[in-house]
Amino acid sequence: MSDTKRVFLFGFALFAGFFGAGNLILPPFLGFNSGPDWWLVAIGFMITTTVIPLLSLFGHAKLQGTMLDFGKKVSPKFSLIYCVVMFLIIIVLPAPRTAAVTHEMAIAPLFGTSPLLTSCIYFALVLLFALNRSKALSILGKYLTPIIVIMVLTIVVLGLVSPPDLMRLGNLKTPLVDGLLEGYQTYDAIAGIVMGSVIIISLNKEGLKSYSEKKKIIAKSGFIAMFGLFIIYAGLIALVAFYSNSFSEETTRTSLLLGLSKTMIGDIGGTFVSVLVSLACFTTAVAIVVSLADFFKELYNQSEKTYLIVAVICCVVGVVMGSYDVGFIIDIAIPALLFIYPISVSLILLNVLPDKWATPIVFRAVVITAFVFSIPDVLGYFMPKESLKSIVDVIPLAHYSLGWVLPALLAFIITVLIQNLLKK
Repeated sequence: MSDTKRVFLFGFALFAGFFGAGNLILPPFLGFNSGPDWWLVAIGFMITTTVIPLLSLFGHAKLQGTMLDFGKKVSPKFSLIYCVVMFLIIIVLPAPRTAAVTHEMAIAPLFGTSPLLTSCIYFALVLLFALNRSKALSILGKYLTPIIVIMVLTIVVLGLVSPPDLMRLGNLKTPLVDGLLEGYQTYDAIAGIVMGSVIIISLNKEGLKSYSEKKKIIAKSGFIAMFGLFIIYAGLIALVAFYSNSFSEETTRTSLLLGLSKTMIGDIGGTFVSVLVSLACFTTAVAIVVSLADFFKELYNQSEKTYLIVAVICCVVGVVMGSYDVGFIIDIAIPALLFIYPISVSLILLNVLPDKWATPIVFRAVVITAFVFSIPDVLGYFMPKESLKSIVDVIPLAHYSLGWVLPALLAFIITVLIQNLLKK
């Protein structure tokens, strides 16, 4: 196989891996609330959904190991704990969200059944497919992604060709920051850490041994995948911003996408989109359960019993959490994301840098600093803001839930300077 063909093949594979159908409900809602500031929101959203995930793939291109290698310079124990926590967050939040999206977009409008019933049936099927590792699902996924992409692009193009004259005024005080933080909810940065290691394994299985060749393929494939996500995310944000007056103030994330589909391609087309998105959500849920079960199976010497136990636990958690509505799952994810993202972004950026700047000491200093200064952001979700005011006022950007950024950058600069001075 030629390198060009490999680049496009892995680029589309990466795109499909990142393109969680649940993520389609996030950009429209941002566009709805942004109004004329949609382009600022889009820039912020792209930083956390395309730029940082792309850098995570560049990090994998440099490391060419597993996801455990991302945090090993802090310490092997830290890396293991980080990966376990990351997987636990994924199984408690984005996996059940796929069931909630399926219920609100496809099941409730057609059958009006309870979300708990949907969640029970949904995760029973997820468990069945996860235990049997059916090839039918991978074949289905192979065709689902391009069909959904074509449908979404059709909706975007039809809508932007002749948008309405009036646009609803935005209600976001800090559009750039709001877009950036909403991008956390896609879990794309975390997905980049997981997906990169999958691509490394695939390239190794193909017999590629050249470090530089693999590095180029991963980097170029990552660019293709992120460019595809950029087009879809930016298109949906812009489209709903222009059509925001067509929806009521009480509209939900799922009803926005559904309403947009029906407006552009009719009721039948809208129903078709909701069914496609639901199927894609299902394939994502199965992939998450299989990935988590495989991770723990490898930790316990390829134990099939461990795989079974983890898969069952994942699906039980999915039933419980998936019975809540999408908005609730997104809201309760905020503190978990404010905790895991500063650490994840720090690891991603450090792994991209040259080794002379990103030594183990630098890794530890930056990650610990990012963790410590993200604590007020997390606590701010649970405590009255007044009780944290004295701390938040002192930390730059803390009012925007980004209090970790400048301290982590400062920790990096100081640690690098001290290292250089000690070497002289």
